[in-house]
Amino acid sequence: MHLFTLRGEKLAYDPVSGSLHQLDEPAWRALTLWLRGEDPLDLGGELAEAGRELEELRAQGLLFAPDDFASLYHPPVFAPKSLCLMVAQACNLRCSYCFAGEGDYGATGLMPVEVARAAVDFLLESSGPRREVELDFFGGEPLLNFPVVQETIRYGKRRARERGKRISFTLTTNAVLLDEVRERFLLQEEVNLVLSVDGRPEVHDRVRRFPDGSGSYRQVMSNIERCYREWAARPRSSYCYLRGTFTRFNLDFASDFAHLFDLGFRHISLEPVVAPPSAPYALKEEDLPLLLREYERLLELYLRCWERGDKVYFFHFELDPDGGPCLTKRLSGCGAGFAYVAVDIQGDLYPCHQFVGREEFRLGHLETGLARPELVESFRQAHVYRKGSCSSCWARFLCGGGCHASAYFANGDLLTPYAIGCRLMQGRLECALYALAHKKALDLSNPEKAI
Repeated sequence: MHLFTLRGEKLAYDPVSGSLHQLDEPAWRALTLWLRGEDPLDLGGELAEAGRELEELRAQGLLFAPDDFASLYHPPVFAPKSLCLMVAQACNLRCSYCFAGEGDYGATGLMPVEVARAAVDFLLESSGPRREVELDFFGGEPLLNFPVVQETIRYGKRRARERGKRISFTLTTNAVLLDEVRERFLLQEEVNLVLSVDGRPEVHDRVRRFPDGSGSYRQVMSNIERCYREWAARPRSSYCYLRGTFTRFNLDFASDFAHLFDLGFRHISLEPVVAPPSAPYALKEEDLPLLLREYERLLELYLRCWERGDKVYFFHFELDPDGGPCLTKRLSGCGAGFAYVAVDIQGDLYPCHQFVGREEFRLGHLETGLARPELVESFRQAHVYRKGSCSSCWARFLCGGGCHASAYFANGDLLTPYAIGCRLMQGRLECALYALAHKKALDLSNPEKAI
């Protein structure tokens, strides 16, 4: 059980059943006693009454639900559902926090179309019985290699139809080259778009600069605003998210959320930077209290919008307890190394894009297949029940064990999670659970929605 308070409310979350309970003072005290090994029924009065109500919830499997998955869970075999295609190991920006060495991952160049086609065939073949697969265009900056992006989409859709599968595409771009021609093609093909912008102009331009040192905000925002308006103008099966990174330079990142909202954007993600501890922009342990308060400030802004009927979506607050991730994803996270792989410009295979260029993590090659089954196995076994701090963490089924790359770069071990990342994840999940309950309450207060 996880007990926490937020916005003056006392809440209890049962991780196995996924139940969230709002508690009054007697129930909070009774549950606290239970967690200490004491029985509130022995104390009589309102504590005993609360204890009996809690006992009913436990009998219904909504409190203290036993976790039987540990003995039953077997990670799936290598069968990628998603493939990250590094179509460009080059970039037209020089973002100071880039983990990819200015976007080239140590090997500058553009992916030949033959490698891209081979990657599509590899995904469709190795995915086995899966009927739906995903391909993500990444870099560097993928729009530097736009002709290959176009050909890969056409080829992928044709080959998927021939095999009785469906393939979807996502493209992450800094939006510098996102002109109307490229935008039109991507929207017509219903490609999911992740548009990189860090928020306020001064925040964005401090870290996301052109090679000459000038800021990119004005050009990027002009393209993003046009593209987002066009995407939102009519219903589409694709999504379009603005994705920012916050660093030690903008610990007040809720203000960046507010800035993007004020510009008319309603699909926003702000992620903590991935950085070596020595970097001046890296988040530090001492920043955690401020960062956690900032998530709560963002929650206030978020709920204020919903309360007045202005729906906005913040990526980390959007929980779906009924139709969310399957059990495998809940226990193994992103599935890097067996359900998700990355392909570099030469056709080499890696567990994910953050490991590209690191020889010790090269899984094999498109032409020769997997050459490191033991490395695949190490990622398969990096699930929540193998990570000491994860196996007993209340957030394990919502987090999936965290980012493998962050764990490795912070601790040199896939099984030792990145501590700062864990604390941030727990804090934003508390906000997300509260937001979920609050939005459901808003729906129930609307008679038409209640019907």
